[in-house]
Amino acid sequence: MLSSGAIEAVSAAFGVLFKGRNFVRLVGGLLVTIRIAAVSVALSLFFGTLFGMLMTTKNRLVCAVCKVYLEFMRIMPQLVLLFMAYYGLTRVSGISLSGEAASVLVFTLWGTAEMGDLVRGALQSVPAHQYDSGKAVGLTDRQVFCFVILPQTLRRLVPLSMNLVTRMIKTTSLVVFVGVIEVVKIGQQIIEANRLKVPSSSIAVYAVIFMMYFAVCWLVSLAAGMIEKRQKE
Repeated sequence: MLSSGAIEAVSAAFGVLFKGRNFVRLVGGLLVTIRIAAVSVALSLFFGTLFGMLMTTKNRLVCAVCKVYLEFMRIMPQLVLLFMAYYGLTRVSGISLSGEAASVLVFTLWGTAEMGDLVRGALQSVPAHQYDSGKAVGLTDRQVFCFVILPQTLRRLVPLSMNLVTRMIKTTSLVVFVGVIEVVKIGQQIIEANRLKVPSSSIAVYAVIFMMYFAVCWLVSLAAGMIEKRQKE
C-alpha cells in the first residue's frame, strides 16, 4: 500500500500534466512525431521497394554498391547521421535544412536501406518454380514479376515492414537533438518548468510519453494483424 504522502506526490506529479496547456502541448508534440514518422515511412516504403529490386540484379557492381550503402546505414548510428545532415551538410554544401527536414532525410535514407533488404529477402524467398510456371503459361518476364512474384513478395513483407515502421516511430525521439520541438522535447520543457514545484513531475511526464508511443505503435501492430488476417482469408 502506498502511503498518503506517496499518493499525494503522484497526484501532484500527474496534476502537472493538466496544468494550463501542458497536456495539449504534449499531444501537439506527438503529432509532430507522427508527421515526421509518417513522411519518412511513406518515402522509405517506396524507395525501399525500388532499392530491394535493385539489390536482386545480376550486375555485380550494382550489387556491391547497394551492399556498401546498406552496411553503411546499418553501422552508422541514426544520431550521428542526424548531426551530419543537420550540421555537416550546411558546412559542406551550404544547404541549410530545418530540423524536421534533416530528420525526414535521415530516416528515409535509413528506412530505404532496411526496407530494401526486406524486399530483397522476400523476393529471393519466392520459389524458383514460380518464375518457370509463369513463363510456361505464356507470360513475359515483366508479367511474371508483376502478377506472380510481386503479390507473393508483398504478402511476405507485411509483418516485416510493420516491425520496421514501429522502429522508425520510436527512433523519432532522437530528433530532439537537432532542435525539433516534438513530444520528448515538450516533455523536457514541462519537467524543467515544474521540477522545483513538483519534484516527481518527471515521472508522470515520461510515463505519459511512454503511453503515447505505446499507443501509436500498438495501433500500427493492430493494423498489421488485420492486414495479415485479410490476406489469409
